[in-house]
Amino acid sequence: QVALVESGGGLVQSGGSLRLSCAASGSIFSIYTMGWYRQAPGKQREMVASISSGGRTNYLGSVKGRFNISRDNANAKNTVYLQMNSLKPEDTAVYYCNAQIASSRLVAYQEHWGQGTQVTVSS
Repeated sequence: QVALVESGGGLVQSGGSLRLSCAASGSIFSIYTMGWYRQAPGKQREMVASISSGGRTNYLGSVKGRFNISRDNANAKNTVYLQMNSLKPEDTAVYYCNAQIASSRLVAYQEHWGQGTQVTVSS
């Protein structure tokens, strides 16, 4: 079993900052990509940022220069962070952690999701 546990969401004023964290735990042999998605009411879920095991990052265009994704794999910490700066009301959404995890060297990577954390940016 694998679990992704998120923390760090909340309410912030426009222009403020928040830092999201997501820790993966359980039966983990290897983690390939970790990332953050978000879903606003009435909209489809979209990828916000991702980071590969090699550190390659990818960002949604509207968050480039404002958000930074990082990853800590030391000592099996298996945690991904999303530093969000200069937040805007349009960043308001439920943010979900995502990770591609292999539970052993004999199985393929599988996709896992966190439970989601609410980020609300007031104008």
